[in-house]
Amino acid sequence: MRITLIHALKHSIVPIEASFARLWPKARLMNLLDDSLSADLARDGKLTERMTERFLAMGRYAADTGADGILFTCSAFGPCIEAVARAHAPMPVLKPNEAMIEQAVAKATTIGLLSTFPPTLVSMPPEFPSSVRLVPKLAEGALAALDRGDRAEHDRLVVEASKDLRDCDLIALAQYSMAPAADRVAEVTGKPVLTTPDSAVLKLKAMLHVG
Repeated sequence: MRITLIHALKHSIVPIEASFARLWPKARLMNLLDDSLSADLARDGKLTERMTERFLAMGRYAADTGADGILFTCSAFGPCIEAVARAHAPMPVLKPNEAMIEQAVAKATTIGLLSTFPPTLVSMPPEFPSSVRLVPKLAEGALAALDRGDRAEHDRLVVEASKDLRDCDLIALAQYSMAPAADRVAEVTGKPVLTTPDSAVLKLKAMLHVG
């Protein structure tokens, strides 16, 4: 199976490839990166028709290369990804967080949503059903630390921010780049922690009927 991974942040590549290596090593991966997407969204302050067209163009390219499935790892672009999914149905096209959200909702009623990218805390909460109580939290400065190449400081800030979510039933890490901090978040908070990469890989395998 050929899976195209589409990224808006270069930091997402290593965590998702690590999840595939553990959970689906036989998948053939192709990475597409447009690291201007997040900067353009931050500049515009909202998703635009032009942004959707850029996503559709990436989806067409992935399909033309023979992809069996597409996984987006950029969490602030839900409506754009939904447009790609409609264009390429019935091929599996996954938003980065949808598998994790399904898992979280099945396990908890109060969910801490921890993010390092502010627009995610605008775009992602509507993807959760109204039956759960969502507690959003931004790990301020963490993404900037990662952009400087300081993974240790990024993880420290993520772990520190997670302490405010100790009263939640479960903590969901919104960015793929946060996955390496998951064990420390679980240790500090004493709560179950879900990461987007592992959940997404398992859902893709199920959708493509891979044993």
